[in-house]
Amino acid sequence: MSPALTSTIGQDDLRDYFLTLSDLLCRVEVTSQDGQRLEFADAATALMGRARTTHAAGNKLIFVGNGGSAAIASHMATDYSKNGGVRSLALNDASMLTCLGNDLGYDRVFAKQIELHARSGDLVIAISSSGRSANILNAVDAAAAAGCTIATMSGFTPDNPLRRRGAWNFYVGSDRYGFVEIGHLTICHAVLDFLCGLPTPARPR
Repeated sequence: MSPALTSTIGQDDLRDYFLTLSDLLCRVEVTSQDGQRLEFADAATALMGRARTTHAAGNKLIFVGNGGSAAIASHMATDYSKNGGVRSLALNDASMLTCLGNDLGYDRVFAKQIELHARSGDLVIAISSSGRSANILNAVDAAAAAGCTIATMSGFTPDNPLRRRGAWNFYVGSDRYGFVEIGHLTICHAVLDFLCGLPTPARPR
């Protein structure tokens, strides 16, 4: 029998797991395109403001990601549109991905869509746990060429190349997919909640 099926989870294990996650969320790092450290609150406020002005100017938010990050992209495009009132989309249509992957290669599946649909003034949010996915890096290059503003979310190693591609680069300092993905989702939701004007929740005592 697999060890995973016979092991047990203790109360201390659960507490340590959630405390580790909480600590990672409290220590999210944000840097500018030139590598300068930014205050998280300032960067989140700037991203929120850019989302508002992007929509007001008739432009849109574009979310891109692979795997779990693709799920975050779809989730956020839905929530930012419906709840935030900000024009948003995710480039995850299955037919489009398989068409472009087959014809151009998987490393071009997002870049080509950005070339087709992005316009100057759009805001592209690129999500990659490793910060090294070729198709995400190519998408960011295409977005820059189109005159889009870029925000990135990454993790794993602090020197990943995606961290230098955005005006705001949010980094979750863990090498575990679950922690990094939860961190990215939480950052996106935090920006959205403040965008919607929701009150800051009271801390449990």
